[in-house]
Amino acid sequence: MGTVLLILAGVLVGGTWSLQKQGAARAAVVVTGVLAALATAGGLLWLLPGEG
Repeated sequence: MGTVLLILAGVLVGGTWSLQKQGAARAAVVVTGVLAALATAGGLLWLLPGEG
């Protein structure tokens, strides 16, 4: 699942970059960027060793 989240994060980062280049509304760029950051954090945390 961690790998899937990191792949999703990569797609979202690309989408954020594309939106920025196209001059999309700032809110759309920020929301996509925040989702990318959350997916990255989730993917990294999922891959950390833990109990269980």
